Amino acid sequence: MMAALGSLVQHYVRFPGFEDVPSGLAAAWTPTGSQGLAGLLVVAGALELGPWREDASTEPGNFGDPLGLGQYTNDMRNKELNNGRFAMVAILGIVAAELN
Repeated sequence: MMAALGSLVQHYVRFPGFEDVPSGLAAAWTPTGSQGLAGLLVVAGALELGPWREDASTEPGNFGDPLGLGQYTNDMRNKELNNGRFAMVAILGIVAAELN
């Protein structure tokens, strides 16, 4: 859902230094935009290799109840999986609309 939200917000909010970068996928083909994309990939990779590493004793995507709210049930896990699937379809639709 963050990808879908980010692709909508980018049309209205600009980070300092990125004011001249076009919105959407076209940003990746500009020098400043490609540097921002590279920085984003480095941060995401560092998080995946560091604090967000999965436990080998659990199934993929099972982070349990990290905040200790007692909400980790099969029903909540299914809701989260469906939310993730919907998010993938949403960003696919946004990208497809942008390519036209």
